[in-house]
Amino acid sequence: MTKLSEEQISIALENLRGWHRQGDMLSKTFKLPDFPRAIAFVTHIGFLAEAAAHHPDIDIRYNKVTLALTTHDAGGLTEKDIALAMAADEAMS
Repeated sequence: MTKLSEEQISIALENLRGWHRQGDMLSKTFKLPDFPRAIAFVTHIGFLAEAAAHHPDIDIRYNKVTLALTTHDAGGLTEKDIALAMAADEAMS
């Protein structure tokens, strides 16, 4: 998979509400109503990630879940990261 250009990343971020770029990584913290729903959200993301063969870093703090996305084998951000970010947002709507 090819790394996205700076322009492609900027355009993608305009369409991703609440996602932040940190170098070659996109991250967002999702706030859920409680711990069980946070775990359910992580489980859902896990199935999406497994289906896409693209696995995020996940940090769980009670009802807050932070996802961090990058494509290690490409050395930066790719379409896989944007697609999983969009899928995570959809899972919350």
